[in-house]
Amino acid sequence: MLNFDEPRFLRIQSGAVGLAERIDNTIASALSAGAENLYFLGTGGVAYLMQPAFQLLQRTSTFPTYIDYPAELVLTDSENLTKNSIVVMPSLSGTTKESIAMLAKLKAIGATVLTFVGHEETPLGKEGDHVFVNFAADDTSCESFYLQSLLVALSIMKFRKEIENYDAVVSELKLLPALLLEVKRAFEPKAEEFASRIAGSDYHIFTGGGNTWPAALYYATCILEEMQWIRTRPVHASDFFHGTLELVEKGVSVVLFKGEDAFRPLAERVENFVPTYTDNLTVLDSKDFALPEISDEVRALVSPIVLATVLERVSAHLEVMRNHPLVTRRYYKRVAY
Repeated sequence: MLNFDEPRFLRIQSGAVGLAERIDNTIASALSAGAENLYFLGTGGVAYLMQPAFQLLQRTSTFPTYIDYPAELVLTDSENLTKNSIVVMPSLSGTTKESIAMLAKLKAIGATVLTFVGHEETPLGKEGDHVFVNFAADDTSCESFYLQSLLVALSIMKFRKEIENYDAVVSELKLLPALLLEVKRAFEPKAEEFASRIAGSDYHIFTGGGNTWPAALYYATCILEEMQWIRTRPVHASDFFHGTLELVEKGVSVVLFKGEDAFRPLAERVENFVPTYTDNLTVLDSKDFALPEISDEVRALVSPIVLATVLERVSAHLEVMRNHPLVTRRYYKRVAY
């Protein structure tokens, strides 16, 4: 595979699922101590990666769960954010300034803070109440953070007896690192073609529903806009027909992500509409990839992880094709803002 380190990928994703027992014990301890709600407080792209776990808890658990912007909460208060809150704060670098500011406020509030970082010797890597370190880089962080946040959600549901097969689900998740590597291998022959479709336009509409929407949002903004300077219009599939459809015409690129959860019909509605008005529809469907020994239930949970792992292959080809390394920035962490 082009510019890809297989042992490194396996090590990182195995490290993520390897945190399952510690995450479970930490969540159980916090809930036993009287925790009343959970906040996912990420900044930037990593916040998008928390959304599938947030959605899972919102729709399958009665435990109050919130997601918010640290940059806003630093400026105000939330009546629900108290000393009885569990806060999940992810940051790959461990140095995100909005999150560091929020962490100081959380310490004053007395909330229980779980930080998930890629680097330990950082402010967020040293100052959380419970620090979970799993080294990753931009090309491997999506799967890692998706998995860690999913494990948090599953542990809450386990403690509250809202999931009956926690152990079986986690056992399947532990199979994923090796399976994702095979998914990458299977997709590699198609990755260059997919990248050429992205490179062939300077504007794309990205859409998806359910737990694949965050994958569409992340790839459009954090990869194509930030790392490739390609203009995108991310829109949730349920909002596609409330404005964005009027931008679809011949030649306009629409990129659709399809998952395997209950919200797949939202993507299918877009898929049925778009080809009538543009000849440039690209569909990425998690269902197309083999995951031996993974149940339909777990496949539905990990659709965004599967999409993230094949999109990394697209990005690897895209940066070569466009002669634009993914690490190239004009402003991000380069100028004052």
